[in-house]
Amino acid sequence: MYEIETEDIIKAQNGSNEEMSKIVQKNSGLIWSIVNRFANRGYSKEDLYQIGCIGLIKAIKRFDINFNVKITTYSVPYIIGEIKRFIRDDGPIKISRSVKELTYKINEIQRRAINENGEELGILELAKKLNVEKEEIVVALESSKKLESIDAEIYDEDNGGESKIARITTNKDESNTIIDKLCVKELISGLEGREKQIIILRYYKDKTQTEVAKMLGISQVQVSRIEKKILMEMRKQIA
Repeated sequence: MYEIETEDIIKAQNGSNEEMSKIVQKNSGLIWSIVNRFANRGYSKEDLYQIGCIGLIKAIKRFDINFNVKITTYSVPYIIGEIKRFIRDDGPIKISRSVKELTYKINEIQRRAINENGEELGILELAKKLNVEKEEIVVALESSKKLESIDAEIYDEDNGGESKIARITTNKDESNTIIDKLCVKELISGLEGREKQIIILRYYKDKTQTEVAKMLGISQVQVSRIEKKILMEMRKQIA
């Protein structure tokens, strides 16, 4: 993978189309490695590659040479984000009308609950009130969450304000690691309600299969079978 020199970045940021094109061309391998993770989505790889190029260009324009991170590592979230945005806005990954309607009903119930009791209802209570499965509630709640920007500012007492991307550290190229992590998140976001719950509870909340089974009202054997199936499918897609 070609590492971009600081002077080349500055030239591209100052409007050199020739330098920008050279940077994109020499980092085409990085873009293709990300494009390949989005295969079988109903779009040609060439189209996704062009979208990925836009992401790289955006990253280059916004890159601060004072960041303690390589431009290739910095670019990965932009390339993936641009491709995901294209697929979401143009393709099958759209929120259905039924999910939107359910989300609206949930918001109305929660608003009334806060006004009356000072607190929101839980997933099981919402499912009972709306006469739907709890998995449908989870999907609706997930769909209403805002996308987080990697440029969003984080504040803490020690470091003050800084963007999320600025916290990507190290002096080595972590692009492959970041690609894997973001692709795993992408795969998890595409899971059905109960499947997503199981993976999040098991691998992000450190719950045992028995604990997950009790929380979801199913058997430990069912949790084990579903988890195994999900992991096998995810491995195939990441490979």
